[in-house]
Amino acid sequence: MSLERQLRGYRLTTAEILYRRPDHPSLLQEYIWQDLDIAPRFPVLTRFLCFWERNLEGRLHMVRVASAELVRPAEFRWTSGLLRLH
Repeated sequence: MSLERQLRGYRLTTAEILYRRPDHPSLLQEYIWQDLDIAPRFPVLTRFLCFWERNLEGRLHMVRVASAELVRPAEFRWTSGLLRLH
């Protein structure tokens, strides 16, 4: 995970995707997706779900999304000095 992307507002995003099995539509299967994305629009997840609907046979049933900031302003500060110990 890129620190630079996190500083630009990307958050660790996890999506629980339930989809219908193509061979048994009455059965649901779970897929967990995780990547850095920007809340609340989630453009990376949206592109993935569009790809899924265009290219995969399993119809989407439900998507549950959780998102968390990994680097917060209070936890990350620039320093103006450098201390070296020998």
